[in-house]
Amino acid sequence: MAEAHQAVAFQFTITPEGIDLQLSYQALNLIYRSGVRSWKKRVSRMRNRVIKGVFPASPSSWLFVAIGILATMYMQSDPSMGLISKIQHLHVSLSDQGQTMLSALVFSTLLWLSLILALRFCLKLLLSYHQWMFEQHGRISNTTKIWVTLVRLFSSQKPLLYSYQTSLPHLPVPAIKDTLSRYLESVRPLLEDTQYKRMTDLANQFESNLGNRLQRYLKLKALWATNYVSDWWEEYIYLRSRGPIMVNSNYYGMDFLYVTPTPVQAARAGNTVTALLLYRRKVNREELKPSRVPGTDIPLCAAQCERMFNTTRTPGVETDVLQHWQDSEFVAVYHRGRYFKLWVYRAGRLLSPREIEHQMQKILDDPSPPLPGEEKLGALTSGDRIPWAQTRKQYFSSGVNKRSLDAIERSAFFVTLDTEDQGMEGDDPVGNLDRYAKSLLHGKCYDRWFDKSFSIVIYKNGKSGLNAEHSWADAPTVAHLWEYTLATDAFQLGYTEDGHCRGEVDRSLPHPQRLVWDIPSEVQTQVSSSLAVAQTLADDVDCHVFPFREFGKGRIKKCRISPDAFIQISLQLAYFRDRGGFCLTYEASMTRLFREGRTETVRSCSNESCAFIRALEDGEAEDQCRQLLRRASEKHQNLYRMAMTGAGIDRHLFCLYVVSKYLGVESAFLKEVLSEPWRLSTSQTPVQQMELFDLKNHPDFVSLGGGFGPVADDGYGVSYIIVGEDMINFHVSSKHSCTDTVTVFPKSILCVCKIKKNM
Repeated sequence: MAEAHQAVAFQFTITPEGIDLQLSYQALNLIYRSGVRSWKKRVSRMRNRVIKGVFPASPSSWLFVAIGILATMYMQSDPSMGLISKIQHLHVSLSDQGQTMLSALVFSTLLWLSLILALRFCLKLLLSYHQWMFEQHGRISNTTKIWVTLVRLFSSQKPLLYSYQTSLPHLPVPAIKDTLSRYLESVRPLLEDTQYKRMTDLANQFESNLGNRLQRYLKLKALWATNYVSDWWEEYIYLRSRGPIMVNSNYYGMDFLYVTPTPVQAARAGNTVTALLLYRRKVNREELKPSRVPGTDIPLCAAQCERMFNTTRTPGVETDVLQHWQDSEFVAVYHRGRYFKLWVYRAGRLLSPREIEHQMQKILDDPSPPLPGEEKLGALTSGDRIPWAQTRKQYFSSGVNKRSLDAIERSAFFVTLDTEDQGMEGDDPVGNLDRYAKSLLHGKCYDRWFDKSFSIVIYKNGKSGLNAEHSWADAPTVAHLWEYTLATDAFQLGYTEDGHCRGEVDRSLPHPQRLVWDIPSEVQTQVSSSLAVAQTLADDVDCHVFPFREFGKGRIKKCRISPDAFIQISLQLAYFRDRGGFCLTYEASMTRLFREGRTETVRSCSNESCAFIRALEDGEAEDQCRQLLRRASEKHQNLYRMAMTGAGIDRHLFCLYVVSKYLGVESAFLKEVLSEPWRLSTSQTPVQQMELFDLKNHPDFVSLGGGFGPVADDGYGVSYIIVGEDMINFHVSSKHSCTDTVTVFPKSILCVCKIKKNM
């Protein structure tokens, strides 16, 4: 409706007496204030570019350099060793004193820029040092102590969100010999002797023949590209996938476990949308503090934040494309089969939470039925990608359908006002949590827009959650956003005693705009077909969510064991008891210590972890089990650190495989490695902003974290979040169609209890 208001800002009629011009001063004022907001954003972006461009120095440091040079010249000394005099000869239209002053300022600027480049180069060298990760706690070397001091010195200037980007090192290409050696070590506990010998022969043959040739091309790319992995990873792992992204790629995040801040659906939507837009404002203004390695001053790459909002995944026949718009002043809302365009800004002002609640309530109260073919239109985003791409091109590239689709795709994000209740409360809390997870993972397969960067779901009873598309960013980036949203909603924005949002309402706000569609029968047929594919996939997913409260990281750390290693070994023990053997285990590790870094695989099933599990199952002595457990934990920590610092296995082998495809050559070794199934795919969701949650005074405000679907048809997907000192939340998924996988509570957690007793 905002376009309509601006379109009638002025009206005129031609009469015999002349032109009668009628201005709408209210509409002109709205246009003026909207323009002011736009210019403020441009000025802010320009200011941030200057601040980032001179980091780790500050813009004001130029003044100190200039004053220093002028003061030195005043003392009859030439700090430029003759350069100022040479610059001075280039100016002929000024007095001698003016030429001297201008030349000194030019030299000061050049010196200042040179110092910035030198500082940035030094910071890049400092951030390339990773030995600190491999030193034992309490035994820090003098080199690392000096390094820590220098990093803190370079970080003393208050950085913006993207200030460190140009100073982050590039991801190194590991030596092919090292990668193959680590790969063979990782598969040793999974293969019989004859199988291992065969794989060793394949690896040696690959190294001596094709491997070095592929490596040369990869090193050439690493010299040219910012990150030799990320663009191929995004394209070939995500965007070129032609199957459904629902369940297979998208993941979900949950609300608080025990608390629902308000039972009023529209009010929860009002605060949630406001909190998300406040976060977007911080991202746009770069006011968010750069993410760092927990407990350190080491920055992490923030590139994934750039496409968080105003982004959608557009389907293509061969490959999808990520589209990002600079700004968006509206969100797309789905309720009872209808789509709405809801403006969240008016005249450059963000609507208050109460006003957004008021608008959401209008949508909830709207009695109009869905248009023919509208209700299940979202199923196109949950089915196979090729039919969706073909349908989009043929029926949504012009006219009313294009305008409505643009409203969804160009929105800041997508909101579903769900008609169901979800959460743990009720007679069946365990089953309710499982249904809650499935609802966020796939819903009804048509009431989410799975192509959007993320979709927010607000349930009828006030519970909330989100579903995120995976290609643009990894879970920690979305988790950071969701932590801020939950904390801002509950502790900053808050609610009135009757559960409504705070603030006043401008009753003159236009109604949310109902999107209009013209869906022919051919499209409706394709919607039904896509829905059938998606529904089959959704029905096959088995989800189980449970909070483990017997103990948490506090007890684990007292045993001098890494909590993450403890949980990983426990999961392997659970799998061993469930399936009678070991499997290739995937744990996601970040590589955001490097520019544009995303993830690397920690192959957490090691010789050491298998030795411990066998000893425990064979009833070996407790002292021996403890020793083997600590050895397995140390091995896991070392594997995790290597993955974080660019010495992983799988991304290197993946890129070598891509190069081989470009060259049109086949490698039996690479083909076999990349076809190995990850039957146990795991990921930890770290709590990154503990300062936002006061668990001592508000112990019920604990997050459930989130989860994802199984990677292998006969495997498990396991996500976990360590909350506080005494709680671990698990999300386990598998497929009903596999009779060997069962996501029940005892099989997934017995291992933890057993290890605890043996400590």
